[in-house]
Amino acid sequence: MPTIFTKIINGEIPCYKIAEDDRFFAFLDINPLSEGHTLVIPKQETDYLFDLDDQLLADMMVFAKKIAVAQKKVIECKRVGIAVLGLEVPHAHIHLVPLQAETDLSFSKPKLKFTQEEFIAIAEKIKGAL
Repeated sequence: MPTIFTKIINGEIPCYKIAEDDRFFAFLDINPLSEGHTLVIPKQETDYLFDLDDQLLADMMVFAKKIAVAQKKVIECKRVGIAVLGLEVPHAHIHLVPLQAETDLSFSKPKLKFTQEEFIAIAEKIKGAL
């Protein structure tokens, strides 16, 4: 059975897409820790990030770097943090989270709420910086 991320890639579930190529997909997290919190996933459905072959993992990081650079240009932040959890969805993914402080990367803190219009505006802002 396809994961929720595969369904997002296939357009079966809507998302706020940031970028896509033939192997990777990036979209806003709908339960963000900060404005611009983005998920980067391989289109290849693999449960665990470190089960990806070395070249695909390396290329995924290069793809993620482009997103992080764009985030830093348009989202007020000191850095863009990266986190790998992977327990909630059995599809390899990384979180790119604009940060003001290290505590901004705590997944136990309350998630931010944005309207659909706000999510669209954030996505467009990041896409425009790519």
